[in-house]
Amino acid sequence: MDSLITAAGLALAAGDPLGALDRVALRDDAPALALRGIAMAQLGDLDRAKALLRRAARAFGPKEAVARARCVVAEAEIALVSRDLGWPSKALDAARATLEKHGDRLNAAHAGHLKVRRLLLIGRLDEAEDVLAGLDPAPLPPASRAAHELAVAGIAMRRLKTRAARTALEWARHAARRAGIPGLMAEVDSAFLALDTPAVRLIAQGRQRPLLLEEVEALQASPALVVDALRYVVRQEETMVSLATRPVLFALARTLAEAWPADVSRATLIAQAFGGRHADESHRARLRVEIGRLRAELRTLVDIGATSQGFALAPRQAGEVVVLARPIEERHAAVLALLADGESWASSALALALGTGQRSVQRALEQLGDTGKVQSFGHGRARRWMTPPVAGFTTTLLLPAPLPNG
Repeated sequence: MDSLITAAGLALAAGDPLGALDRVALRDDAPALALRGIAMAQLGDLDRAKALLRRAARAFGPKEAVARARCVVAEAEIALVSRDLGWPSKALDAARATLEKHGDRLNAAHAGHLKVRRLLLIGRLDEAEDVLAGLDPAPLPPASRAAHELAVAGIAMRRLKTRAARTALEWARHAARRAGIPGLMAEVDSAFLALDTPAVRLIAQGRQRPLLLEEVEALQASPALVVDALRYVVRQEETMVSLATRPVLFALARTLAEAWPADVSRATLIAQAFGGRHADESHRARLRVEIGRLRAELRTLVDIGATSQGFALAPRQAGEVVVLARPIEERHAAVLALLADGESWASSALALALGTGQRSVQRALEQLGDTGKVQSFGHGRARRWMTPPVAGFTTTLLLPAPLPNG
């Protein structure tokens, strides 16, 4: 490899894409194309970067498997940044295997970290942990070590292990400072901010207040009865009852929990659970049936007693009943929560992350666009959606992953 290629590679490793382009901008050989593609990606021109990397991969000869694999890894990183979650992950796995086979452990580790970050975005924490467990951070240079610790912190935050997350982020901050890459340091600072920003709302006895992740973690370990409106479960310590497939029952449980220790009138319960504006005898009969079903589901945690006006919760052991709710509650809050990271998302990526149909996501985006809450650019398959971050809230950390022991 000639001196200009070496210098350009060192410039990119130090986070200096303009310095790299100064050395290879006018060259069209395969190594120069690859470096130009990475430089354009660092500068934010992702479409141009993808085109250059694909040209480079085609230009490398059949005996240059490692170089082609590195191009695949770089293209995978661009796909992740642009939230193209449908990008073929098998290609990344194959590239990682090639790099490991030829002894390029640094780029193989980078490929592993990219896979972990993708799995985190779509809520597959167990798989992300398995991949991360196979990566040894000890021999990694500072920039790669920072990426590793960011992945560790991302998993810990979603598992509600805030102490482990802070420890990992401290390591990441130290490594990022050693690397001297401003973008990496900004990413670490952003992750720290997520720990110190309210993630949910706590509703109890008619009052509400925001909670940090650390407070949510403490609440889950307390003896309080928690009605979790993010995952549609009712839990107390290690006992959990999921009502994710029983929306009517969960609506009743949440309404009763928000009013505890007071009771809730039948008219209010009917309106919240069935959407009925006027309670008639058929509504009241259905309410009795659904309350009976809710009693059966939550029998180990609470009793539901009838009052002169309606019904009230009676916890069997808990001395407190609370509700955890999203910071912003509306019909398409989950879509807004993912878009709140400030990145541009394709509708297919949103559907994959939320585990729902793409057409449903497209309808939600159109409705949010009509109200000015999101905006799009591009057309057809290149169309992307984004919105400014929701001020004052960290909304994505509690979205896709199950709670501990959940």
